[in-house]
Amino acid sequence: MSEDWAAVAKAINERVNALGWRQRELAERSHVSQAIVREVQHHTVERRRSPRTLESLSTALGWHPQHLEAVLHGRKPPNFDEPVTDPTDTLWSRLDTFEDRLSDITERLSDLKSDLSTVIEHVRKNG
Repeated sequence: MSEDWAAVAKAINERVNALGWRQRELAERSHVSQAIVREVQHHTVERRRSPRTLESLSTALGWHPQHLEAVLHGRKPPNFDEPVTDPTDTLWSRLDTFEDRLSDITERLSDLKSDLSTVIEHVRKNG
């Protein structure tokens, strides 16, 4: 099954621009970490994503919940009023959710490490 993450990024970027939103606003409205939104929006990391992530982004952007999933697989996105087909809650999708969260935690820890190094350096110079 072929996945077109560039098409997903393009769809998100066009919609975000049309809505006049910033990346942070999309992250807040979708409850998807800004790091994950950045990866998807800029197509920087190509990896399996939880269907819930794409569904959250689709819904936040005012689309059918399975809009981005359809774009990803080269299908015509469903109309907003079409019923949602039950996605199977597979082990893979659950692992994807954990991977997304772990990526966000790793980025936050890296930022904290950098901040802590700066504080330690300041204390050593002025202490």
